[in-house]
Amino acid sequence: MWFSRKQVAKGPPGGAGADAAEQPGQITTKRLGDAAESLALAHLVRAGMKLVESNYRTPGRGGGEVDLIMRAPDGTLVFVEVRQRRSMGHGGAAASVSAVKQRRIIFAARHYLMRFASLPPCRFDVVTVQGWLDAPETVAVEWLRGAFETD
Repeated sequence: MWFSRKQVAKGPPGGAGADAAEQPGQITTKRLGDAAESLALAHLVRAGMKLVESNYRTPGRGGGEVDLIMRAPDGTLVFVEVRQRRSMGHGGAAASVSAVKQRRIIFAARHYLMRFASLPPCRFDVVTVQGWLDAPETVAVEWLRGAFETD
């Protein structure tokens, strides 16, 4: 099966209506992201991390999202961004975590941390998934601990 990054269009062209159904075998950007997050989660769990929450979003528009919130064996709360790319072109998956994306992740993390009376130690990691997801022998998962920090 060949993976395409094309997103499924919603509704008929230029008009209102129900969401267009996905075509059988069509892989959407969301499905690619979900598959990459599953691979990243499995990698982190094998390393002893525990899942706290996935796809945490701040309320409202213009906020931020954290793909995975994990607890390290030492108690550190780890906010994880998962990035998937087929190739190393343009710097690969890690290079796609821009300063703007980092600010949005930090914003979401700060929002999440408001629920704590005392702040736990925290860290921002990135897990990259490089390769074709339909060809497991081409996939490489890399965990970048402490990939970025708050100002």
